[in-house]
Amino acid sequence: MIKRTLYFGNPSYLSLKSKQMVIKKPPVNDLPPLDFDDPKEFTDTIKTIPIEDIGLVILDCPQITVTSALLSALLDNNCALVTCDQRHLPIGLLLTLYGNNVQTERHHLQIEASLPLKKQLWQQTIQAKIKNQASVLKSIPGVEIGNMMAWAQSVKSGDSDNHEGRAAAYYWKSIFVDNPKFTRDDDDIANAMLNYGYAIIRALVARALAGAGLIPTIGIHHHNRYDAYCLADDMMEPYRPYVDQIVLNAVNNERLPKELDTMTKKLFLELPTKEVMIDGTRRPLMLAVGQTVSSLQKCFAGEIRKLSFPSL
Repeated sequence: MIKRTLYFGNPSYLSLKSKQMVIKKPPVNDLPPLDFDDPKEFTDTIKTIPIEDIGLVILDCPQITVTSALLSALLDNNCALVTCDQRHLPIGLLLTLYGNNVQTERHHLQIEASLPLKKQLWQQTIQAKIKNQASVLKSIPGVEIGNMMAWAQSVKSGDSDNHEGRAAAYYWKSIFVDNPKFTRDDDDIANAMLNYGYAIIRALVARALAGAGLIPTIGIHHHNRYDAYCLADDMMEPYRPYVDQIVLNAVNNERLPKELDTMTKKLFLELPTKEVMIDGTRRPLMLAVGQTVSSLQKCFAGEIRKLSFPSL
């Protein structure tokens, strides 16, 4: 079942009633400044939504109140909550602690995974990522992708030759034809869009990992001591090109906004329902993420040896 993605960018009061999220807003008038912590100030009920239908909630306004009962209900149903900073960029992610009834067993399998297995899983991950990057470049006239496909085929266990880095250098130099000097370190709208989209993907992957009873912190490759979602960062790599494609389309259609506005964010909020091809079947990206994570759990358990990733 596809879960709903909810985005809140205006003052709201979110509460729980009869297993429903109740969404209220303040009246629009010339009253003095409201006390946004007082539910009495929020008189207009916009709608109610069943908790079981919600998969991702994005809170992008400082004047939003969420009751503790609602938070508990959302987490109990494995919903991921993303909070944004003053620049309207995702800054926090809240996940359930108890996502699976055999969680302890799966934690042990993940922790005890051998180094050779992790290296093989990372090899498959990078191969899938580079192939999807090549598919993005394929849509750009005059851009060579033969080298990308060769690099994908040449990835060794653990990517010891760093083909990911080679592919990334060529990819970012080639993707924006009118801006060959583009880098991921630039402070521009294209990077802001990329970062926002990646944050959505990261939240979807982290949510799936928690639901599968895996530890998002313990990665197969990423191991930054300050990164609380190393495994999510690992598994999201082949999904990044889906975000890149959205930004590329905006550039090609001359629809690159001056700032990260609501209409631009909507493009990325539709990612969970975007249809992708995985294992020969078309399905929404949110379900594909679940399939990827399920294959990872089975690899840890020794049931299979191949990860399932979508292909562009």
